[in-house]
Formats: sequence, structure tokens, C-alpha cells
Amino acid sequence: MGQSLAVMAPQPTETVDTATPPPTAVELTGAIARIREYLEREKPATPCLVIDLATIRERYQQLAAAFDGAGLYYAVKANPAREVVRLLVELGARFDVASPPEIDLCLAEGARPEHISYGNTIKKRADIGYAYARGVRLFTTDSDTDLETIAEMAPGASVFCRIVLADTGSLTPFGHKFGCAPDLATRLLARAPELGLTPAGVSFHVGSQQLDPRAWDAAIEQAGEITAKLAAEGVELGMLNIGGGLPGNYTRPAPPLADFATAITASVERHFAAPPRLVLEPGRFLVSDAGLLRSEVVLVSRKSTVDDKRWVYLDVGRYNGLAETENEYITYLLATPRQENSGSEGETGPVYLAGPTCDGDDVLYQHNVYRLPMSLRPGDALDFLNTGAYTASYSSIAFNGFAPLPTHCI
Repeated sequence: MGQSLAVMAPQPTETVDTATPPPTAVELTGAIARIREYLEREKPATPCLVIDLATIRERYQQLAAAFDGAGLYYAVKANPAREVVRLLVELGARFDVASPPEIDLCLAEGARPEHISYGNTIKKRADIGYAYARGVRLFTTDSDTDLETIAEMAPGASVFCRIVLADTGSLTPFGHKFGCAPDLATRLLARAPELGLTPAGVSFHVGSQQLDPRAWDAAIEQAGEITAKLAAEGVELGMLNIGGGLPGNYTRPAPPLADFATAITASVERHFAAPPRLVLEPGRFLVSDAGLLRSEVVLVSRKSTVDDKRWVYLDVGRYNGLAETENEYITYLLATPRQENSGSEGETGPVYLAGPTCDGDDVLYQHNVYRLPMSLRPGDALDFLNTGAYTASYSSIAFNGFAPLPTHCI
């Protein structure tokens, strides 16, 4: 195996900010080297996701140092592999969950119930009761109905109230599904003590894969105003939940973690009279760069004799691991091991990439055009780098008979 790995990204003229061009090669060190060694040695069936736990450990330690004293609640939805959850329990992480099965997973792997936050604002009455019975005491809400149900089914619990944000420019925005206006959030948090609940603070989310360190500022300002209004009414909020959004590295490299920590810390100091205890819900940042998804080429074809672009069909698609290619929001770095092992980059040509199912929407990239080796043939491997987040966890239950993406942790 060589010292570096040639990687493919979409053509710069079509997709990539020229100020931060994607790499053409990455050093075979760290996660990639360990994962490739595992794949060569074990030869697991494709498609599969391989997670390097050492990288997750390193990322968690970096985050804990950058946000010293903050509560780090891992967003389990990013990658719910038991080995990942177990490692994070050992490191002292807390957990942001969205359902009873995620609660059960965390508890089974050693998490303490008081270290679990039920962050989903959309939850059944029975699920709130189940969480409370298992010891969960921290919930997030954004409506009167949900707040009243928490009061009934989880008496004495603490609550965050989530505010809705305008589009912050993240690659995968949340829209208006979650959160409420600041004035309603103020009223809900003021009402919480009347219902026997403890108001914990304001929460928000700037959208997944957020590349702008300044994107948190407007929401922190709103949270500071809500906190000040409630303090004047005698309602004290001790925490601020800034959600997730810290990015992984894809074809557009992410800014350094220090840039985010500096911007967020300065914003909190600017907008709060007394600094609250900060809560983060990291997901992608911790696990994305720890993963490599290996796929196999099923078919290479053209649609006409004059078409300059080949269609490359893989054994992985939007329903068994690559859901984040919807609307081509996330563009992964790709690598072809056969080409690497040959020691020559060879001639490349433009391709469209698609999955294996009989669904016309199971197309990965048409607008972001990658160039792959002209020698690519069925049976060749194609690797998607930095795929530790929102891949296996998004897999469907055997759509078209294709099994969900298996995960191997090393």
C-alpha cells in the first residue's frame, strides 16, 4: 500500500468553493490507514461501514478541551453502533436521544439515566412516561401540549425550550419542523414552574454540517434575551443548549474546531450577563471522519453512444447507507483501491453515481459530477471516505430486499 491515497471530488467548476479546494490525496495515516488494513485483512462483504474508534476518542477529547466545562450530549442518531456508545460512556459523554430504543441502547451500554436528554420535541405520551420510568429527567419541548404532557408523565423533570431558527446556511437545514418563536419560548419556560417542572434553559440547532462559526451568534443573542426577560420575572435559567451542527470533513473541508469554540464562547459572553452552563449535542463532528464506507461496483454503462458520462451503479445507495446524498447536500470524497494498488492514477472520465434499487430516486450524484477511472469495472471497490455519521443509522429495513448497512468497529 502506498503512502497516500488518491481521492476524487466533484469537478471544482461545478461544486467546490475554490478558496478551499478538496484534496487530491490524503495521507494513509490514522483512521483511513487502520480501516484499509482491516478491509484488506478481513475482506467483509460489501457494502459495509467501518468505524475507527480511536478517531472518535480523539475527537471527543478535542471537543471537551475546546469547550471546557460544557455538557457534551452525543446525538445518538448520528451513529448508534453499540461500540460507539460504549466508548463514549467510558469517556464521560452524555447522550441526546430521540426515542425509547435510543434510551435503552444508552442504558444497556452503561450510561446513567441522569446523563440522558430526551431532545426530540415530537414524542408520544407513553414514550415520555417510559423515559421517566427509566430515570430520564431532562426533556426538550416547543409547545404547550408537549409541555403539559411532560408535566403529567414526568413530574418534576427539567425542560429546555427549543427556538426555531431561520435558515443559517448549513448544508442540511432543519427548516421549521422544530422549535417555536422566542416569545412563545419565553412563555413556555415561565409556565414550566407552574406545572411543577424546572426550566433548564433555551435550546436551538443551527442545522447539520454548519461551516460558518458565526452561525450560532443570532440564536445565542435570542437565548440571552429570553434568559434576561425571565430573570426579571424571577425565573432563573441555568443552561444554554446550542445543539449540534459542528461539521465533518467532506469535499469542502471544515474550519478548525478552535474557530467554532472561539466564536461561540465570545457570543455567549457578549449576550449573557452571567454565563450559563453550556450544553452541546455533537454528532457528526465526533463520528463522521472515523468512518469509511466500502462499496462494490455493480454495473458501468452509458445511455447512448454519444454520451460522454458513464453511469456507475453501486451496491450501496440512498436506502442502505447514503441518504445524505439526497439533493446532493453532502458530497463525499471517493477513492478506488484497485487504482491505488496499481500505483497509477490512470485516465479518468465523468460519471453519474447511482444505487442498486429499482427506485428512480436512488441516484447519488448527477449535478455534482465525479471523475472516476476509465478502467473501472463491475466487482471493483469504491470507498466513500468520512462516512461515520448518518449512514448506517439512515439505512432502511431491506427496501427492495437490500439489507441495511452493516457496521464494523475497530
